[in-house]
Amino acid sequence: MADITTSGALPTDPALAIKVPVIITLFFWIIKILATTVGETGADYLIFNLHFGLPTTSILMSMVLGIILFLQLRAKSYIPWLYWLTVVMVSIVGTLITDNLTDNLNIPLTSSTAGFSLALILTFALWYWKEGSLSIHSISTLRRELFYWAAILVTFALGTAAGDLMAESLGLGYAVSALIFGTAILLITLGYYLLGLNSVLAFWLAYIITRPLGASLGDLLAQPVNAGGLGLGTVVTSEVFLVAIAILVGYLTLFRVDAPKTLTTD
Repeated sequence: MADITTSGALPTDPALAIKVPVIITLFFWIIKILATTVGETGADYLIFNLHFGLPTTSILMSMVLGIILFLQLRAKSYIPWLYWLTVVMVSIVGTLITDNLTDNLNIPLTSSTAGFSLALILTFALWYWKEGSLSIHSISTLRRELFYWAAILVTFALGTAAGDLMAESLGLGYAVSALIFGTAILLITLGYYLLGLNSVLAFWLAYIITRPLGASLGDLLAQPVNAGGLGLGTVVTSEVFLVAIAILVGYLTLFRVDAPKTLTTD
């Protein structure tokens, strides 16, 4: 789904500015997968490599997310680096939410996956009931943007739970899990381009599934060989992916290929 939108126009009223990407290019999906992988490996790096532990890491990252999200909500226009920094932080916190449920509260991954699935359905239902649309083109008010970020947070927590469930609890391994999720995204893409799948539905289905894909890829790269990974470690994986994100976001900042365009009246 290189571009599933037909228009990236902003309303003329600056108070209704859209501050998220609305021209969904291939760059969007690449950065999204990289960001989800960083969420997986970055959380592990803070917990295990820096020895912060899960509770401390969760508190610190939640505080950082609160600050970054506040800046995103206060922004007057779409700022690529701020938007994607918010996504990375949401990815990390979403991962930590699932890890806390699994490690500290001993909630089975089957239960957390089902619970987050229900939470996401309820989030979308409430969003649609209040706003009448789930389209990214309609996110032009504070309430809609809050719904948007709430949905994204739940997708990250759900993706972590689903990825761990398939790779670890069901014993499929990281590579097979990544292949399954990647195939699902391919089917959604084919459904959109060949069968006329609704663009809003296609976007959110792909957004949801890229999370467990990124989590599986992150674990595949970072985990030791004897645990089913490639043994690159969380440090190397996180650093390489963060550099890649920085380069791509820099490109988007310079060329604005995904930026909304302001409508003018003649």
